[in-house]
Amino acid sequence: MKPKSIAALLTALLLLLSLPACGGGSDEAPPQEEASASGIAVQVEEITSGGIAAENTVSGQIVVEEQTPVMVAANAKCTAVHFETGDEVTAGDALCTLDLSSTLSSYSAASISYRSSVQSYNDQAAVFEKQIALLEKNVSDLKELFEIGASSQVEIDQAELQLQTTLVQRDSTLSQLEAGMQNALSNVEQLNTVLENVDARGNVIAPVSGVLTVFNAVEGGFISSASPVAVIDGVAQLKISVQVSEALVPKLSAGDTASVTVSAAEQNFDAVIRSVDQTANPQTRLYAVTLAIPADAAGLLAGMFADVTFHTDVSENAIVIPTQAILTRGETQYVFLVENNAAKYVEVTAGLTGNGVTEILSGLTAGQQLVTVGQAYLNDGDPVRIVSSPDAAGNTESGEAAGPEG
Repeated sequence: MKPKSIAALLTALLLLLSLPACGGGSDEAPPQEEASASGIAVQVEEITSGGIAAENTVSGQIVVEEQTPVMVAANAKCTAVHFETGDEVTAGDALCTLDLSSTLSSYSAASISYRSSVQSYNDQAAVFEKQIALLEKNVSDLKELFEIGASSQVEIDQAELQLQTTLVQRDSTLSQLEAGMQNALSNVEQLNTVLENVDARGNVIAPVSGVLTVFNAVEGGFISSASPVAVIDGVAQLKISVQVSEALVPKLSAGDTASVTVSAAEQNFDAVIRSVDQTANPQTRLYAVTLAIPADAAGLLAGMFADVTFHTDVSENAIVIPTQAILTRGETQYVFLVENNAAKYVEVTAGLTGNGVTEILSGLTAGQQLVTVGQAYLNDGDPVRIVSSPDAAGNTESGEAAGPEG
């Protein structure tokens, strides 16, 4: 290569090296942003006390009730008739009057006997309670005196024997009184069955409104427990029928309120329990429960399915927290609190479970800060930072996810 060509090439290389980088910008990297605040982002809420009830949801069906038989479980003479077959009656009307004076007297006597037996049981229980408390104190005092030489073992043995004798006497006496009380209660319940649909004056009361399609009462005649006094054909009346287990049926009573959801009609309402069967279906071993549908519940049709939620086992002034805040490891249930900007692991004992909330029997007190979002990322002692509640996308209002920092 010629010397002039070599010189020109070197000159070109020097010019290229002296030019700034492409784009004219600096090749220095931009400074990194400052690290975000330390700690795992969590959402908390203050623990409070309140009421909670266990919820038991069962599926039932809406059925139509067009005819209602009116039964009286007794043979009695009819002394007055107030309607005729074909008449329209209103719920609460007196259809006829029966001579049930002896039955009503028996019911009154049975009720008095039952109240008396209950009072006797309670009085005797209170007397024995006081006697036993005194005897237990006497034994305790004698043992203390024995320690300082002021009483003998014989005195202690005699006092303990007297205490044991009184305990045996209490159990025997209260057992007899309880048997009498249960017998009196059985008599009252039997007479209650006889007097169903009958008032205190012997009037047979119409349980529903409608037309008397059958009316067997004749003045001066007798009615029989084998056939209905009357059959009322009402306008189609809807009711809800459900079947419940033997564990649930003792907790339900006529007059209680349950929550009902009928998805097909997009209806939610409260319904009152009309009746609870005390005998199980021999095939299913379930008990029938009937609920009345309120008049303002619209769009319901016979055959629609209904979810019925019974509220039982009410607990007042309980520590109640969101169920989602509780974590489980094996048989251990625990939550996380926030104290001094750090996570605190606390084991809890859960009680009743309601609509998205759970009663806590031990481990928590009102006023503590409970972690409700982000607790799955925590360990005991982890630093935390409290953020605002998450939006629908799962982000906090400040745009930070409620999870561990990366």
